[in-house]
Amino acid sequence: MSNDRVITVLGATGTQGGAVARALLAGGEFGVRAVTRDAASPKAQALAGLGAEVVEASLTDEASLRRALTGAYGAFLVTPYWEHRSPARELSEVEHFIAAAQATGVRHVLWSTLEDTREAIPAGDERMPWLADGYRVPHFDVKGGAADALFAKSGLPTTYLLMSFYWDNLLQLRRDPDGTLALHLPLGDTRIAGVASDDIGRVALRVLQEPEATIGAVVPVVSGYHTGEQMAAALGTALGEPVAYRPPTHDQFRGFGFPGADELGNMFQYYAEYPDSYLGRRDLDAARAYNPDPLTLAGFLTAHRDRITT
Repeated sequence: MSNDRVITVLGATGTQGGAVARALLAGGEFGVRAVTRDAASPKAQALAGLGAEVVEASLTDEASLRRALTGAYGAFLVTPYWEHRSPARELSEVEHFIAAAQATGVRHVLWSTLEDTREAIPAGDERMPWLADGYRVPHFDVKGGAADALFAKSGLPTTYLLMSFYWDNLLQLRRDPDGTLALHLPLGDTRIAGVASDDIGRVALRVLQEPEATIGAVVPVVSGYHTGEQMAAALGTALGEPVAYRPPTHDQFRGFGFPGADELGNMFQYYAEYPDSYLGRRDLDAARAYNPDPLTLAGFLTAHRDRITT
């Protein structure tokens, strides 16, 4: 461990946690304790090779979390919601983390969160189905509702990192039956807020460097706003081949049948139909205070061109 200001990074082998771990390791100002359920995995070993201390723990096991947090200055938490898609389990995971962080005296928590979409979507709006016992978009609503409230009540010194759609999700394309590469996101012509995963790490580093200004604050993690047409065009430029934008309707997307299609359909409908809420919470000028030179979408796609699958 290169520094005694250790940051325990939960979800260190995932997209968000991995970006945070790598940024902290590259900065050299903080040590990294990378938490995983399998320390022998290739991603965990890659972090170890960069200088991280790799430990095993689970958000379902408070004792293991206490061990992972003992002696740490701070912690980054992202929950693995999409592994189980259970609002009750996500809340339980947050409760376990909070109890462990309180017991071990963590001095700065970075909590990866989202807003409660029910604050924007009228309760009587019948165009979007209710899911999972009273949620519109469970992976948003649980975090922005009950989980944020748990952190506020806990007394832990917490920064709320408000995440955006990350552009890494654009790296998987498919060809339509006519042979055309196409982007199928149900966004209509609305802009959405997005960010490269690498910039999540840069924001986390800046937040940790400025605890007086960031503890208690909601920090938007966003790099730019783009329409579906603009994202398809950027993909086409990176690939050197046209990419069509062919948006399904929200109902069509919910009907695709894969696990979570209904929830993601609701999420995209929230993006498209409630931009004042989604974009309004992700002010670009506010975000620049923490990441003044973010990756552009074009720059991200160029840098990761070899990862784009078709």
